[in-house]
Amino acid sequence: MRWPGLTVLITLAFAVLANAQSAKVIKVLPHFLDEQGRANKNPSLFDRDAYQVELRASPSKRSALRFDVQWKANYFDYDQLNLRIEAKGMKGNQPTTNLLEQPLKIGSFSKWTALTLSGDKYKDFGELVSWRATLRNGTNIVAEQKSFLW
Repeated sequence: MRWPGLTVLITLAFAVLANAQSAKVIKVLPHFLDEQGRANKNPSLFDRDAYQVELRASPSKRSALRFDVQWKANYFDYDQLNLRIEAKGMKGNQPTTNLLEQPLKIGSFSKWTALTLSGDKYKDFGELVSWRATLRNGTNIVAEQKSFLW
């Protein structure tokens, strides 16, 4: 009768080890912001998506581009953990690039961090083509997520 208990214990050990990933970029949501700095007018996801379609169709209503990133980094000690967004765009026929970076504090659950491209940098950037989000420990990339066109 010891085997079922031992099997459960081994299964739990493997589950904990499989979940103990050092770092992960879970989700990246690029959002346009209007003149008031809003990504949506109402709190519902449907309204947010509809407003983003409206902002995408009329660039004159936009004032910035915000990347909302859900990330997780636990179980390990990091010295200098940073979130970096590398964005590629097109302004007319000219390709553009921009780099956003922010230091992070580690917790035991996933967190959301927003990085915003605004002002003259946003005006010079043009239309977003692709992006890459990376979690870095110093110069080492520990996790990344990128758009399809990256």
